Amino acid sequence: MAPTIRHVAELARVSPSTVSRALASPDLVNVATRQRVRAAADKLGYRPNRAARGLITGRTGNLGMIVPDLSNPFFAAVAKGVQARARERDHAVFIADTDESSDAEADLVLALSKQVDGIVLCSPRMLDADLGQITVQSKLVLLNRRLGDCPSITVDNADGMRQAIAHLVALGHRSIAYVGGPRTSWSNAERARGLREAAASAGIDLIEVGHFRPQFEGGVAAADIVVASGATAVIAYNDVVAIGLLSRLGARGIAVPRDLSVVGCDDIAMSMMSHPALTTVSVPQQ
Repeated sequence: MAPTIRHVAELARVSPSTVSRALASPDLVNVATRQRVRAAADKLGYRPNRAARGLITGRTGNLGMIVPDLSNPFFAAVAKGVQARARERDHAVFIADTDESSDAEADLVLALSKQVDGIVLCSPRMLDADLGQITVQSKLVLLNRRLGDCPSITVDNADGMRQAIAHLVALGHRSIAYVGGPRTSWSNAERARGLREAAASAGIDLIEVGHFRPQFEGGVAAADIVVASGATAVIAYNDVVAIGLLSRLGARGIAVPRDLSVVGCDDIAMSMMSHPALTTVSVPQQ
C-alpha cells in the first residue's frame, strides 16, 4: 500500500496537518520539525498529492516556459536547465513553442496562466506595449528581455559583440557585416548596439545587411548579400544563422576563414560540429 500523510505523521511524531504544512508551506514550520517530516517522507517514499496540495496552498506546482523555437539548440538547452532547477523544487514544467510568432506568445501566456504558478517567457518577440499588458495579467519572468520592473534574466549582449569586433579587428578585418535577427528581438537590438559602438570606436565599417529569420534558412538567404557587400568578415545573430551562412558559402566555393571570416553567437554544441568549426560568442544556457 502506498504511504499516506498519516504514515508520515506517525513516523515523524507530528500531526497530519503539520506534515501538510511542512511539505506545502515549509516556512510556516520550525526547522527541526520540517527536517523530521522530510526525513520521514523520504524514508517512506511519500509524495504529496499535487491536487490536494493545490487546494491548501492555491498553487499548482507547475511552471510554464514559452520559447520562440525549440528546434534552436540554444533554447532546448535553456529548457533543460529550467526543468532541472524546477525538479529540484518539486515543480513540473510545461513547455510551449511559438514558432517565432508574437501573436502565439500572447495566446500561450494567457492559456498557460490558468494552469501554472508562473511563466518563464524566453526571448519574447512582442512589442513593449503588448508585453506590458501581458505582464500585468500574468506572473512572468522574462529571459533575454527587459521591460520596466518585470523580473528578468539577461546577458551583456553588447559586450559580447564588442569582443567579437575586437577579435576580427585583431585579425586585420576593416569591413564587417552583421546578419541581424528578428526586428522585435531585444537581444538583436542589444547586439546591434554593441556592434555599432565597437565599430565606431575601432574606426571600421559595419555593414548591416538586414533582418533574417533566426534559423538555418536565414543564414543561407543572407550569404549572397554578405558576399556582395564586400565585407571580409561577418557576424551572425546566432549560431544557427551562422551555420546557414557556412553552408551557402561552401556551396559557392568561398573558403572560411580564408576568403571570409564567420562569427556566430550562443556557443551551441553544433558550432563545434560544423566544418570548419564555428567561431562563436559564448552565452550562458543553464
